[in-house]
Amino acid sequence: MARRPLPRILSKDSAQIARTQIARSRELARTAADSATDVLHPLITISRGLRRLASAGRRRWAETPKDKRGPLLFLAASVVLVVVLAPYGPLLAVITLMAASAWQGRDRTPPAPEGPDESQAERLRAVYEALVPHFSVPEDPAPLYTHGGEWEKVVEEHEFDDTGRFGHLVIRYPAYFPDGEAVARARIEQLLTAKAGRGREYHFDWDEAGNRLTVTVLAPLPTDIAAQRFVATPGETVLGFTDPGEVQRTLPLSYGRDRRDVPPVVWRTGVRSTEPHLLAMGHPGSGTSTLLRSIALQALQHGDVLIVDGGGTGEYACLTGRDGVLAVECAPAGALASLEWAAQETERRLIAVNRARQAGDPPPGDTRRPLWLLLDRPTVFTHLAEAEHRKDPQVLLQMPLRHGRAANVTVVVAEQFDSAETLCEAVRQHTRARVVLGPAAPEQVEAVLGLPPHTTPPAQVPAGRGYARLGHGPVHRLQVPRTPDPYDDATSETDREAVLALLPPRTTPVEAITTEPAETAPPTAKAVAAEHS
Repeated sequence: MARRPLPRILSKDSAQIARTQIARSRELARTAADSATDVLHPLITISRGLRRLASAGRRRWAETPKDKRGPLLFLAASVVLVVVLAPYGPLLAVITLMAASAWQGRDRTPPAPEGPDESQAERLRAVYEALVPHFSVPEDPAPLYTHGGEWEKVVEEHEFDDTGRFGHLVIRYPAYFPDGEAVARARIEQLLTAKAGRGREYHFDWDEAGNRLTVTVLAPLPTDIAAQRFVATPGETVLGFTDPGEVQRTLPLSYGRDRRDVPPVVWRTGVRSTEPHLLAMGHPGSGTSTLLRSIALQALQHGDVLIVDGGGTGEYACLTGRDGVLAVECAPAGALASLEWAAQETERRLIAVNRARQAGDPPPGDTRRPLWLLLDRPTVFTHLAEAEHRKDPQVLLQMPLRHGRAANVTVVVAEQFDSAETLCEAVRQHTRARVVLGPAAPEQVEAVLGLPPHTTPPAQVPAGRGYARLGHGPVHRLQVPRTPDPYDDATSETDREAVLALLPPRTTPVEAITTEPAETAPPTAKAVAAEHS
């Protein structure tokens, strides 16, 4: 009789719960140990002192010559006898022993030196001297900054990292400094970046009311966040991740078997959104196509997606024929026809919603389902339309851009800086959510976002790294989650499986692909085969 296999007790969710409970148990045990250490600290100190006194006694006895040990024992016995016979002698002896043990068992760790050491003081003095020409004027009778002055008067806080460079710095500056002018601020920020050490990102916080400048070194944003299901409600799209202090929300993310809470940049769309459309700018290879793929995978959970790929490189071939993907157009004729349908669909939704409201009924179900229009480099079709004397496809975006919020239609445009001037006025005016990816000059970032970033650019800009601004909000650092093309040869197997797991099923059958054995099969064939396995 064959044995029945034992059921698997721990599933993926139960294993995660078990790991969470183990982590909580370890935290409770650590807290209990710390509390016990605080309560028993006097006893621990006296025990340590007794051990040290005993060690000192044994060492002294071993160093005593053998011919002198007899008189030493007689002297010790006499002292013990006197203590025993004296009034309150044993009690005083115990008190004296405890006091000596407490003194010997005290913590002898040398205290941390107060203030900076010589090299750190030299760095602070160099920063102070460099700021003298910018923070002093001849008319000031009592200047804060003078050559050869005391830097302690202006440096309120300072921290150094393990390499001896600045990690945090708070300095005072005179009230007459024009801290409201961007040019004056830029000079100080450039100077402090050079003095604090290049190759890192710095955040500058100007307190105009208190006349204080806070310089903070920012940790690099995580670049190992793969595509996955984010904990978000319908109408919320995770553009990427930013610094912990910039937003008041975190998302639990999976890192293999571990989980980590990371602050996201969440873009809210829908009928109540104040920034219903988005514009992403960057240079080639900056990650704008990755951002559009990430948005498409999230939008397909609750809506339909129409993709217009002006680059024609097949970046969105993995979405062709998927459930919820209306079309992936790479040709000018197909893009023009799809955008004409999108404009008509927006108008139809507006009419249906208006009629339902006039009748006192809720909007029809087909108008409540979100429709996403994702356009990658639409200016390419603009150039082709001019050459062939056809209609500009960007003209058809005016209806979705102007009335898309009421019709639950969202437009996302990704374009390169070289073709930014070719974007139509409707795209510039109605895309209030802005993203800049890749290496860009501060002037380019300010032209797109409307505000300059309060951080310095990194020395090495990874793909998907940039800045984001939603409406009139602040400028956030942004790192887009890794969402590469699963059919690309350069995509790793881990990222390929992560993206394929998020793709919806196909609505049309895929043609059979004749491949060689698995060892020599190309990545595209492997990806397609993995979908049907």
